[in-house]
Amino acid sequence: MSELYELTASEIATSIASGTVSAREVADAHLRRIEATDPDEATGVRAYITVTADVARAAADRVDEARRRGETLSLLAGVPVALKDNLCTEGVPTTCASKILAQWKPPYDAAVVEKLNAAGLVPVGKTNLDEFAMGSSTENSGLFVTRNPWNRTKVPGGSSGGSAAAVASLSAPLSLGSDTGGSIRQPASYCGLVGIKPTYGRVSRYGLVAFGSSLDQIGPFARNVTDAALLLSVIAGGDGRDSTCVPLPVPDYRAALTGDIAGLRIGVPREYFGAGLDSQVRASVMAAIGILRGLGAVVDEVSLPSTDYALAAYYIVAPAEASSNLARYDGVRFGFRPEGKFAGHEEMFLATRSQGFGAEVKQRIMVGTYALSAGYYDAYYAKAQKVRTLIARDFERVFADFDAIVTPTVPTTAFGIGEKSDDPLAMKLSDICTIPANMAGIPALSQCCGFDANGLPIGLQLMGPAFGEETLLKIAHAYESVTDWHTRKAQL
Repeated sequence: MSELYELTASEIATSIASGTVSAREVADAHLRRIEATDPDEATGVRAYITVTADVARAAADRVDEARRRGETLSLLAGVPVALKDNLCTEGVPTTCASKILAQWKPPYDAAVVEKLNAAGLVPVGKTNLDEFAMGSSTENSGLFVTRNPWNRTKVPGGSSGGSAAAVASLSAPLSLGSDTGGSIRQPASYCGLVGIKPTYGRVSRYGLVAFGSSLDQIGPFARNVTDAALLLSVIAGGDGRDSTCVPLPVPDYRAALTGDIAGLRIGVPREYFGAGLDSQVRASVMAAIGILRGLGAVVDEVSLPSTDYALAAYYIVAPAEASSNLARYDGVRFGFRPEGKFAGHEEMFLATRSQGFGAEVKQRIMVGTYALSAGYYDAYYAKAQKVRTLIARDFERVFADFDAIVTPTVPTTAFGIGEKSDDPLAMKLSDICTIPANMAGIPALSQCCGFDANGLPIGLQLMGPAFGEETLLKIAHAYESVTDWHTRKAQL
């Protein structure tokens, strides 16, 4: 018999609804799993910054009481969920893995947290990330490094590495992350999960601590497509508190999981299969494409010529927006302020930001400030935004004839902790396949399509037109239905 923490989110919800187990029993099982696998500094996964045991038990008790009263439960009621620690949680620390927000407790919940609470999910903790979501490995956390459950000498990816590691280590069946340039999909690839970056505007950003406001989007991690679809259904939808959130009806994503993709047209962009792509990743992705073709999809090569400029443009746009968004951390209104006496406000601001921010965050603030400064704005930021328009037009042209695009999620499998710390360009290149979707604002999904010779997961990325999440989920589910990669579990 499986342990409760080994069950999928759907299995847990069904068991709770039937009375086979209580939500409290499920919560306690996952809290014990966290204690057994996570905190040890030498061997633990270290996915969590804060474990919210009391909050989880109280939420589980509310679900159990609702069931006893005969109330109709949501499709995920009683299911544990982990939250990336850049999502505001009322009265619970939201640190962004930064010294500058250590122990800051927001006075409100993020919109997605409100929706999770309303649906009866059980928040078990806040997960580690690269500081302010700036990084690709979770090594830039200002607190500690998270380890990949498949091999604890490897990174789990970033910036949502803690959220991915929590699901891969079976300490939560579901989690939420944020994706600015690949921060959900890249960790999903490295940890063998399903990870979704929804269309920009599909999920409210209210209560998400901002990094790049025109790029950020919140999305789910899960061990299979069905669970990811259910969680996306919970968090999607309009919100007047976020002016960029589109008030479109939320489809029944689970209903799209028919397994039938016959006749769907899928494009394979040649620009994503060039130099730098690991041979084992290429082989697994090409095998997956062959399976999709065997399921009846029509697969043809396409071209996205502006892809070659996406990385450079992103590293102008994202730091520029970060420079603006992080200006609020000044040691005056909230967060960290260093001890000591200062000659004036400028000296206090300098000390606060010098001591409170880590090296990666400082670097991006400086790059962004430079790109926005007088005399350089047109040469850098304005030109990057023009490139962004070209990237979006490339996708629009392809989606006029194709329903989806398939690529590798990441050019390689997970790299070793410390392996790329002294090579920032190599680190940034790990996002080369994921960044274009953020620049264009389109939805994208990663799922496991195999393992390399060292037993590390390989990710397959699907991208679609704006608000085309249903089609991506349909394709991903069809692939999952005839493969077993998603059933494999990391051994801890």
